[in-house]
Amino acid sequence: MDCYTANWNPLGDSAFYRKYELYSMDWDLKEELRDCLVAAAPYGGPIALLRNPWRKEKTASVRPVLEIYSASGMPLASLLWKSGPVVSLGWSAEEELLCVQEDGAVLVYGIHGDFRRHFSMGNEVLQNRVLDAQIFHTEFGSGVAILTGAYRFTLSANVSDLKLRRMPEVPGLQSAPSCWTTLCQNRVAHILLAVGPDLYLLDHAACSTVTPPGLAPGVSSFLQMAVSFTYRHLALFTDTGSIWMGTASLKEKLCEFNCNIRAPPKQMIWCSRPRSKERAVVVAWERRLMVVGDAPESIQFVLDEDSYLVPELDGVRIFSRSTHEFLHEVPVASEEIFKIASMAPGALLLEAQKEYEKESQKADEYLREIQELGQLTQAVQQCIEAAGHEHQPDMQKSLLRAASFGKCFLDRFPPDSFVRMCQDLRVLNAVRDYHIGIPLTYSQYKQLTIQVLLDRLVLRRLYPLAIQICEYLRLPEVQGVSRILAHWACYKVQQKDVSDEDVARAINQKLGDTPGVSYSDIAARAYGCGRTELAIKLLEYEPRSGEQVPLLLKMKRSKLALSKAIESGDTDLVFTVLLHLKNELNRGDFFMTLRNQPMALSLYRQFCKHQELETLKDLYNQDDNHQELGSFHIRASYAAEERIEGRVAALQTAADAFYKAKNEFAAKATEDQMRLLRLQRRLEDELGAQFLDLSLHDTVTTLILGGHNKRAEQLARDFRIPDKRLWWLKLTALADLEDWEELEKFSKSKKSPIGYLPFVEICMKQHNKYEAKKYASRVGPEQKVKALLLVGSHGWSHS
Repeated sequence: MDCYTANWNPLGDSAFYRKYELYSMDWDLKEELRDCLVAAAPYGGPIALLRNPWRKEKTASVRPVLEIYSASGMPLASLLWKSGPVVSLGWSAEEELLCVQEDGAVLVYGIHGDFRRHFSMGNEVLQNRVLDAQIFHTEFGSGVAILTGAYRFTLSANVSDLKLRRMPEVPGLQSAPSCWTTLCQNRVAHILLAVGPDLYLLDHAACSTVTPPGLAPGVSSFLQMAVSFTYRHLALFTDTGSIWMGTASLKEKLCEFNCNIRAPPKQMIWCSRPRSKERAVVVAWERRLMVVGDAPESIQFVLDEDSYLVPELDGVRIFSRSTHEFLHEVPVASEEIFKIASMAPGALLLEAQKEYEKESQKADEYLREIQELGQLTQAVQQCIEAAGHEHQPDMQKSLLRAASFGKCFLDRFPPDSFVRMCQDLRVLNAVRDYHIGIPLTYSQYKQLTIQVLLDRLVLRRLYPLAIQICEYLRLPEVQGVSRILAHWACYKVQQKDVSDEDVARAINQKLGDTPGVSYSDIAARAYGCGRTELAIKLLEYEPRSGEQVPLLLKMKRSKLALSKAIESGDTDLVFTVLLHLKNELNRGDFFMTLRNQPMALSLYRQFCKHQELETLKDLYNQDDNHQELGSFHIRASYAAEERIEGRVAALQTAADAFYKAKNEFAAKATEDQMRLLRLQRRLEDELGAQFLDLSLHDTVTTLILGGHNKRAEQLARDFRIPDKRLWWLKLTALADLEDWEELEKFSKSKKSPIGYLPFVEICMKQHNKYEAKKYASRVGPEQKVKALLLVGSHGWSHS
């Protein structure tokens, strides 16, 4: 126990801080860190170094080298910088490297040095150049704040959705501020800057002067400022050597410490643990590191070489040419178990387990002591929690063995927390490995979540490890293995030294029918890499035609897209491809393509019938489909033509088409319709009634109703209307007119071809029993009974 706490350093009476080594760095730096622009991502993220920056005149003619390393010093990327002078480097929340240039351009690179995109911070920044820049993180994403040569600030709170904000001007500002930082209050980014003894807060509307409460007198300048990882607290280093600590709103003072060093520090960073009441700041000079807080004394470390500090959620990472260390407040559970002479239940349980392994009776004594106090459950929980905060696997195992030992003497201790901690530690130990280089603490891991950790492993192309973690934690396939395999496949298509056939086969063998994997997304990535043929091969494995077709259209493989759409049986998808083909191909090629696809041709005809009639006519002409062409002209004669001459001309064209199609019936019927139209026009001119567009039967009926019986009979003869039909038409018309006298004359004009029962029925329909009786006597014997029943006459003889 005593040896284990040897690196614990008390800060006051209530907190201990310890610094332990994460990795022994083996990155073979050729220059000191102070001669490089340095950026390290939080949550155990990568480190970027830009060697030979332009700030050193002696190397201004040498192109700098941008190098990216893992937290353990393993090289990830190296590239010669060919762009403009860089002012600042920083990492986004998605682990993209943001390089802010002097001209206001921000270049974005991936973790492997692949260029992603670039954007500009505006014309004003371009004209006035960049003096300083900071990358900050908010709940909305990662932002960039710029100080220009005109001493004005411009910022964007989210580089993924770039919206530039020009901050208000500081009155009378004639030189660069001595220090500045970005604050995030009420979901809005602000700038806090120091000019001499004054502090100014810039928001979106105004510049206001602020004063830290309780600041010691005599301050003439602020040399450094630091905001906490959560943006809740602020620290100010003054020229008197005093460090003021308070809330970021500058409304409450937490404490103030005088370090008696007036030289400006290289870095100042908050070092606090989540949910801890202790607040501490780490201050670094060239060869000295100091931890200060609400205590009269400080903790001091000697720095043997150039070091760089990285703020973390629960501490500070410190790396140099040779080592990478972590400085943090000792968690409460660890402190209670390991501090000297501790009688905490967790400490007693750990001792009991050790004595049990030695087969000593002291194990029983310790265990009885815990049980008598009723603290065995608390002891198990303390050991489990402390195990999570330990970095060394041996100590983790020791604490977990103690927890497991204590559980044996509890009847109803839920095993979930123990099992979950074992799983979490196994994952953490895997990613902390030197070759992986992600030194996450337990608190950081819980804040980051397993999904984000998997994303970061995928980003580093550590696919096997990511899959093993998914399988070990039994994550749903769509969230775990499937998603990682999809990322692996997208990376695989970028390997241009392997043939398309081999890549497609390897991807299909690995993925198969894995749920949640979209071959179309992988094909899209292949197409984006310029491998069109590989994309087509991958699309063959995509079972959903709706996903295949859009990408094939994008790749200008429209004919293949049409075939796939037809195979799917989805008419909407076929129409989508047809309209795309229509715009892409000339008219002749488009029609020729349709001729080779009967289903597509049929669907396109249906479309043209409602939308493009002229195109439909062209299709019929090209196919020499005279039958359909004739039908088209008949429809057109009624739909488009209002003048009788135009309508007759269209019908004549239709008749000609029907003759070419050897459909004489349709041709004769069309010619009859032309004759009827001409006759109807003549009747309208002569009689002044409406005849146009009536059918032949309606025309005859209209003539009869108008009293033009001879014209009706002549029309019937001209168009060879059968006598039976003519008699029916005349009978109906005269009955509608209730011209019973004319009806009787008509019935006696000659023998009725339809018999006399219809006369009876028509009269009864008009409720005229008297007239019906006239015809009932003339009904033939076989229909006499029906006629008598209709008129209701029971006293008649059946002679």
